[in-house]
Amino acid sequence: MSATTHLFRLTRCAAAVCAALAVTPALAQQQGELETVTVTGNWLGSGLQNSVKNFAGARTVVQKEDIEDTGAATIGDVMRRIPGVQSTDNSGSAGSAISLNIGVRGLTGRYSPRSTVLLDGVPLAVAPYGQPHLSFAPVSLNNIESIDVVRGGGAVRYGPQNVGGIINFTTRAIPETPGISGDASVRYNDFAEGGHNAQYSAFLAAQLDNGFGIALLYSGMDGTEWRAGSDEKVNDFALKFRWLLGKNAQVYGKLSYYDVTSKTPGGLTVAQYNANPFQNTRPTDYWDGDRKGIDLGYLNTLSATQEFETKVYYNESSRSSSLINAARTSITNQPRNYQVLGIEPRYTQRLTWGATTHDVTAGYRYLRERGDDNTYSVAVATGVQGALTTFDNATDAHAVYVDDRIAYGQWRVTPGVRFEKIDSERTERSGNRQFDTSNDKALPSLNVAYLATPALTVFSNYGTSFGPVQNTQLNSQTAANPLKPELAKTVELGARWKANGLTAEGTLYRLRFDNQILQVPGSNPAVFRNIGATKHEGIETAVDYRFGGALQGLDVYANWNYTKAIQESGTTAGLDVPFYSRRTATIGTRYALGAFSAGLSATAQSSQFSDAENTVQETANGGTGRIPGFGTVNAQVGWKLAGKPGVQLLAGLNNLADKRYYTRNVDGNAGRMVGAPRTAYVQARVTF
Repeated sequence: MSATTHLFRLTRCAAAVCAALAVTPALAQQQGELETVTVTGNWLGSGLQNSVKNFAGARTVVQKEDIEDTGAATIGDVMRRIPGVQSTDNSGSAGSAISLNIGVRGLTGRYSPRSTVLLDGVPLAVAPYGQPHLSFAPVSLNNIESIDVVRGGGAVRYGPQNVGGIINFTTRAIPETPGISGDASVRYNDFAEGGHNAQYSAFLAAQLDNGFGIALLYSGMDGTEWRAGSDEKVNDFALKFRWLLGKNAQVYGKLSYYDVTSKTPGGLTVAQYNANPFQNTRPTDYWDGDRKGIDLGYLNTLSATQEFETKVYYNESSRSSSLINAARTSITNQPRNYQVLGIEPRYTQRLTWGATTHDVTAGYRYLRERGDDNTYSVAVATGVQGALTTFDNATDAHAVYVDDRIAYGQWRVTPGVRFEKIDSERTERSGNRQFDTSNDKALPSLNVAYLATPALTVFSNYGTSFGPVQNTQLNSQTAANPLKPELAKTVELGARWKANGLTAEGTLYRLRFDNQILQVPGSNPAVFRNIGATKHEGIETAVDYRFGGALQGLDVYANWNYTKAIQESGTTAGLDVPFYSRRTATIGTRYALGAFSAGLSATAQSSQFSDAENTVQETANGGTGRIPGFGTVNAQVGWKLAGKPGVQLLAGLNNLADKRYYTRNVDGNAGRMVGAPRTAYVQARVTF
């Protein structure tokens, strides 16, 4: 038996021992100050879970100021610096603004299908149950206030697809101080190869004396990326409001609109890449989409021990793609439309029983999805459109959850369970075929944190999560092939330290993902079955130290992560899962002196495979073969004039050494996809 197996068996034992200790009064003394219940709309619910320092699981929050310090141009750039997270580009819209490709702990990153991704606590996917992919991701970096990534723990409240954790993007907040405030920025990116683009943002907010606050957010982008013919245009608007109803209650909401058009050059053969890795052999390919939405919420801290919040949201999304076939004879178009309605009430009650304090939270979520996906082809030579195939999709999903955060001395223990019931139907509009499925599942979890000192938190947790049968998979549903939801079990053991300028964390984890729905190799049309199983083990570490004294203003940071993600099914059992590096690392430093700042950082990842068979030798079309590891270095300088009005100027170089690296696309436009070359940027922001 391997040392790793022993380690993770001990991890499960540690979780059980922690739970037993937490409910045994003789083994602990009540110490420390208990957090308040107030959440002011915090997406994690009860105030007892707001603190990252005391959270019983691996969690990272990146604030807007930290995002700006990295010089990141996209959300993917930021995500690469978070422990356990990898941002990949192995999709038809790779490198473009339309999609989001995030993999956590060895889970596939293509369109982020294994993580619950939220925007202000609202599911970001166009169909969270029926199509939890982010092939269309209506979110832009400049409108983001913070990125909160929970890689484990806390999953009992959120779903459906939370095996890869929970990622919440929070849009910029309405200031609480009375008056008018705002800012505007422009950033110009120039790629050493390819083209250039400009990114714009504006923020205008007002908080009135009568308790009403409003904010207008805009983020836009126009130009080209580093590949020829990679034109993109993005518009992201949001109108937020908050109305304080006395001291303890508020109504809040947001109206949003997002649209994007993106040309997608696709993959290159080895010969094409060697001739010019930045060329575009598919000038007709593109993706576009738009989304309109409204979120409304009511929050009331009824008393020092009670809190109620309810949220209602509705959004409509449309997206389409146009992809030419390998023979260049036919273009396939896939327009799709979605409507999502969600209702989420939640109530928290604090109770005191003897030496223990309980924050019991009960909640319910109803999600109604309706939509259609369409496919037709157009002959390149004649322009004649082929037959249109349309499927109508409908899902009604109910989730009920309850958890109890028990505070006993220095222990924080949270048992919880979520019950899901999902009914889905898929009908071919011609009436020839109809598919339906009904699934329900209870998903228990247990999170334990020990607040050893004001600086040190030790935690362990166990959780279950699942993925429902998706719309396009329903076509394979028969009496002989009754597809069931995917199921995953995760255990963590870790510690977090924050004191005297030092922030550090380390987490061991083990994840077993059973019953995965995978396409049967060689099946055409595609047939899906419950045949997949993978095991993921690893360690995540991060450290940040802010100097004092004579070195005041100097900050150094680093993280190192190891993930062993192995297939356990079929002929590829024992091999690595594709498109995931076993080792990733980041190291950097930043120095600020008065109005001036400078930073230098590097990120690196090891090699990975592009197929389940772990093929090393590359094929001529560039679609299969080992992908070499790579590393890049980024540098930035800045000047900031504080106050109002204020001015901030930034300039930097990403991929300082102009390192040439690539990934692979395995879609119909398979091949090598070159990474971003050296990129110079300048940015100006004015605040008032």
